[in-house]
Amino acid sequence: LEEEEVLQVWWRMGLVDTDDARGTVRSDKLPRRSAYVKSNMEDVSATGDAMDVVMHGPAPLPLNEPPVDNPMEGSYSWVIKDWSKISNTKQRSETFTIGGHNWRLLIFPKGNSCEFLSIYLDVADVNLQPYGWSRYAHFSLTVMSHTDEHKYSVKKDTSHTFEGRESDWGFTQFLGLADLSDPAKGFISNEDTMIIDCEVQVRIDQAPYHYDSRKETGYIGLKNQGATCYMNSLLQTLFHIPYFRRAVYHMPTTESDPPDLSIPLALQSLFYKVQFADNAVATKDLTRSFGWDAYDSFMQHDVQELNRVLCEKLEEKMKSTTVEGTIQKLFEGHMVNYINCLDVEYKSTRKEAYLDLQLDVKGCKDVYASFDKYVEVEKLDGDNKYRAEGHGLQDAEKGVKFMDFPAVLQLQLKRFEYDFQRDTMVKINDRYEFPESLDLDAGDGKYLSPDADRSVRNKYLLHSVLVHSGGVNGGHYYAYIRPELQGQWFKFDDERVTREEASKALNDQYGGDDDGPNNGGYNPAVAPGLKLPKYSNAYMLVYVRETDTDQIMCDATEQDIASHLVTRLKKEQEEKERKKKEKAEAHLYIVVKLATAEDSVKQIGSDIFFDLVDHEKCKPIQVVKQTPFVEFKRRVATELGVPVWRQRYWLWAKRQNQTFRPNRLLQPEEESQTMAQIRENTTKTPAASSDLKLFLEVVSEEEAAAFAEANPRAGAGAGAVPMQQGHDDFPARAVSGGLVVQVQQQQQQHMMTVALQPPPLPKNHILLFFKLYNPRAETLQYVGHLLMDQGSRMSDNKEAMLRLAAATGGLRAGEDIALYEEIKYEPQIYCEKVEWRNPLKSGLQLGDGDIICIQPIIPQSEIHKGTVRFGIVPEFLEYIRNRQRVIFRELANPREDKLSLDLSKSMTYDAVTAKLAEALGLSDSTTLRLSAHNCYSHAPKLPSLAYRAVDTLTDMLDRFNSTSDILYYEVLDMPLPELERLKTLKIMFHGRDTKHVETFNVRMPNESCVADVLADLKGRLGEKLTPGADLRLLELFYSKIYKVFPDTEKIEGIDDQYWTLRAEEVKPEEDGDLPGQGKHSTTNAVVVGSPPEEGDGMGGGVGGGGEWSRSEKLIHVYHFYREGATTNANRTSRQSGGADNNNDNNDRNQAVQNFGDPFLLRVGADEPLSAVKRRIQAWGTGPCLH
Repeated sequence: LEEEEVLQVWWRMGLVDTDDARGTVRSDKLPRRSAYVKSNMEDVSATGDAMDVVMHGPAPLPLNEPPVDNPMEGSYSWVIKDWSKISNTKQRSETFTIGGHNWRLLIFPKGNSCEFLSIYLDVADVNLQPYGWSRYAHFSLTVMSHTDEHKYSVKKDTSHTFEGRESDWGFTQFLGLADLSDPAKGFISNEDTMIIDCEVQVRIDQAPYHYDSRKETGYIGLKNQGATCYMNSLLQTLFHIPYFRRAVYHMPTTESDPPDLSIPLALQSLFYKVQFADNAVATKDLTRSFGWDAYDSFMQHDVQELNRVLCEKLEEKMKSTTVEGTIQKLFEGHMVNYINCLDVEYKSTRKEAYLDLQLDVKGCKDVYASFDKYVEVEKLDGDNKYRAEGHGLQDAEKGVKFMDFPAVLQLQLKRFEYDFQRDTMVKINDRYEFPESLDLDAGDGKYLSPDADRSVRNKYLLHSVLVHSGGVNGGHYYAYIRPELQGQWFKFDDERVTREEASKALNDQYGGDDDGPNNGGYNPAVAPGLKLPKYSNAYMLVYVRETDTDQIMCDATEQDIASHLVTRLKKEQEEKERKKKEKAEAHLYIVVKLATAEDSVKQIGSDIFFDLVDHEKCKPIQVVKQTPFVEFKRRVATELGVPVWRQRYWLWAKRQNQTFRPNRLLQPEEESQTMAQIRENTTKTPAASSDLKLFLEVVSEEEAAAFAEANPRAGAGAGAVPMQQGHDDFPARAVSGGLVVQVQQQQQQHMMTVALQPPPLPKNHILLFFKLYNPRAETLQYVGHLLMDQGSRMSDNKEAMLRLAAATGGLRAGEDIALYEEIKYEPQIYCEKVEWRNPLKSGLQLGDGDIICIQPIIPQSEIHKGTVRFGIVPEFLEYIRNRQRVIFRELANPREDKLSLDLSKSMTYDAVTAKLAEALGLSDSTTLRLSAHNCYSHAPKLPSLAYRAVDTLTDMLDRFNSTSDILYYEVLDMPLPELERLKTLKIMFHGRDTKHVETFNVRMPNESCVADVLADLKGRLGEKLTPGADLRLLELFYSKIYKVFPDTEKIEGIDDQYWTLRAEEVKPEEDGDLPGQGKHSTTNAVVVGSPPEEGDGMGGGVGGGGEWSRSEKLIHVYHFYREGATTNANRTSRQSGGADNNNDNNDRNQAVQNFGDPFLLRVGADEPLSAVKRRIQAWGTGPCLH
């Protein structure tokens, strides 16, 4: 900017003392690089969630002030038509230009994982930006109201430094979807149109500031792989427990351990980098060691489950080492579940361990209220009495007390629960307070068992707060951590670490309603009294016991790390720095992909079969852009040992038929240019990162000598370049005939002038490449290239081609040859036979870069005998193009490769099964049934492929836009076509006591009915069946009866893949038709667990569901437990049933899980519930009921 413009801007910002724009500059108010101002706006990237934005550098100019005439600011209005018809999850505007930069708006019409309209400003041409680019802008976004622009329009503004990793910025929760669709507010017009206005001010910053977490805070973050923010927050918490970190460092690992297969080594590597690296660290090695793939990294997992699995894995690896018992020492506490009878001397107790505690949030004010609820005593009386051994049913008290608390206390807050009324999981955003100092000895030790060690002081300091921002279906995790257990809090949000005030970690994470000034962006005048719930709140708390602080918060230094790990990681860092430097300097260099005859010899017949080379496998040569081409030739001479005067270079070109061939010779005048000029002048669309592809033709010594003899003065003209003797690394060579044109001796050095240009291409000659196909060995190899006169016939060059072929040993003595031109291979093979008598140019249309395949002529007798499969090149190339290596696995053992076969993609179903049957030694291929591979679950895709249901092998391998090379097979006991005309049902037979006896596979014709199936079962059961007993067939799912099949139902529609089928004897008391019901009718349900209350509405579950009547009814009974906590095996929290699995009537909001075998029971309408309970207990299939 001009000086006057700069002073005007400073005056508006209060940086000059007088009203005169040329007044004195106040140096004390000049912006400094290290200063930053926190913005209270909800600014986020489209790929992230709500976060506090740190603005660096000068504050932006307010948009409502009179603007200075500045081309760096402007506005854009996006009119979105047919709003209700938008089905995409995200929508982008057209590109608009402000401040010389291209922008566009990005919206999520249905919200970015939330119930809000999400709007962002996006850099439109991010892929075209140079390395390290950035731009700083202040912008506002407004959703216009068609009803009242001033009253209802919603406007938000923010500032951001746009760069490669944060190329979009805006507001995830811009406007609630409910308000967006409110007709009274008019955001969507009657014409189904919405308008978004955007105003942008681009600020010029000569040295844009990039936030550096390490420099600003002393800590660094972890990179998010897609949906791993929950893992990042947990790992940061564990890392900042130094005792845990030291234990990880001391776990035994070896130098040969691959980090992506060893959890200890991956975690050691991660912790080391987080402690000593300068930038955010990737977690891919760690997730790979978990066995996760990229798909898992984009799926959010549960923090508690991840913590438990990680600790169990580490605990297992720590056994028999110096750090054995670390997990228990840090995180393990103990509790005792008790039931105490009130009227007799009987007490039942059970001690169990836990690694963390689940605390209720709903109905609790704070952590202390949750602990009060945890140890709350439950009365067991009335119908819910406790059956004490030797004393019968007794009144009792049931509860939990803590034997001890761990040094590091992990509290999982139950923010998610199942809502029975809405039949879905919901998030509890209620206000829930947690103290910075937690005293669990409060109330005279009311949380402790009488047997607890009271000498231990259970007072804790808050170490970290893990936060979940969002709803039940998705959101974002981050952590507030106090690494020193006092003073400064830090926010660890994936890659970004910032200093935060204590209120951010405490008060702001209590949850409840949003009382802030923004209140979610709602205008109080529009919705007076409206408060929105905070969607960001604490999810997990970590406390450290005060008395253990010195031990837990110890020093973890580089001396604690194994030397081999330090060496490995330092090498990785050096390699990373080298690549970073190369990337930063890439714009100074050109990468030359130089293909040689040696590359074709290595690749053709093994890596590739079509064209000449795969340039990605050619050795890249990096040269400075301004390097003269003659210097490049000297380098090639040094590295490849090819003298400069024998180097002839060809440019590659992509033809219309999609083949890539050497196209034309690089001319002498072009060789006088720099490498950058050559690339720019020879590439149609040169890009900054595009490679220069060249083919090096090595001129034969014979051709060079012949040229020198015919042109004794060659090279004495302008093409001769002086060159210092010994400059080339290859030995000096005495060449006669003018190649060395001048030798001149001066005072202290010897100079010689060498003709750097190779012999020119003979006039009217073309460069052809040759491959040799051996039909007997089924091999294809590169044999060389020839320069041929384009006016000659192919027969004129036969001797030269025979010499090429014979040199490889691929021809028998006296064997004649045939020629084929390789023209193209996509979308199909086109390989044409070459006639000997036709001229190369006018008859065969051959040119530079064409490929000729030579092959011996195979007698028909060999082909008929079957010793030669592909007698000519086109057949072999067709086979190669369609060749597919297929791995076959047994369906019964889907993890182990059984065999592999080379097949053709065009093979029919019958051909594939025939090849497999031959490999397995089967005489009938129709007894094979194949199953496709699921690329996402890495398991067989069921149901299996029907007989001839697919046409080709390609159809078998390509399933739902994914391609695999795996098929599963099973050998049947009958031909598959016959089996498909039958219905196979897997039926579990249960005896009269409902216990599982045997599993049967019943095959019946599709038109059979249930009665036929039961009759077949009776015959197969024999003596196992009670004489004269009837059978019935039931349909079960998750231990609950859903249907009793009538005898007349056709079996064709019965599904035994999703449902479980069970056949059982009909009990004598159930014989005969019930009044008002059929023989197999059922109604209502009794659950074994806590008895249903009156009006509970649990009836109508199976096969009927009428109201209770005076008649008898057949009801079904099933077992269940409520998801109150995990089991003792998980060691994470209390069991829902206390000491003897008694049920808590207050846990009705917890999810119900069925288990065991359900059964049917005949009851009378006048039979009391207590009698039904006794009959169920007498049945012996369920737990005791109280």
